[in-house]
Amino acid sequence: MEKEIKEELVLIAKRCPPGDQWVLLSDPNHVYPSLTDALEGYFQEVGQPCDFRLSPIKGELYAIVSTVAEIKPIPPKKFNMYGDY
Repeated sequence: MEKEIKEELVLIAKRCPPGDQWVLLSDPNHVYPSLTDALEGYFQEVGQPCDFRLSPIKGELYAIVSTVAEIKPIPPKKFNMYGDY
């Protein structure tokens, strides 16, 4: 069976002006002084590596969650009009 990788973006942090301060959505009371500190805070919280996507215009940080889905093959068409079924 073939496999397909599906990616989902999960919002994990927002930029907190002024400057490059970030707040994780899981802990809104803690302000991280930089993006790298926010990434490290997320790694410590989750405990496993993952990929990220940054939206600098919106000031949002997303974790990319990947899942592998199996693609089931399409069964061949069956025709009944000639009795070859």
